[in-house]
Amino acid sequence: MAGILTEQNPGKGYVFTYDQAYLDSGGNPVSVTLPLRQASYESENMFPFFVNLLPEGANRTVICRNYRIDEDDFFGILTVMSGQDFIGAVNVKEL
Repeated sequence: MAGILTEQNPGKGYVFTYDQAYLDSGGNPVSVTLPLRQASYESENMFPFFVNLLPEGANRTVICRNYRIDEDDFFGILTVMSGQDFIGAVNVKEL
């Protein structure tokens, strides 16, 4: 596990924190925009790295209709897709 992404209040802020064991292992950062550090990253908007993991176009529309999620609810889409195969070396799992 590289870290934990949390939504502060629905759509009102996000925090990404690297797991200490991951930092100690010398793993690579999940993104160049999220370099390794102990301090948490905080943002009012979803971090672009995670947004770019999401499906686009018709695929996003189908997923959002099936799960009754707003297409702009990036955290909600990530949550329902947890455990699915994402592009690249990153997996998303709900705790």
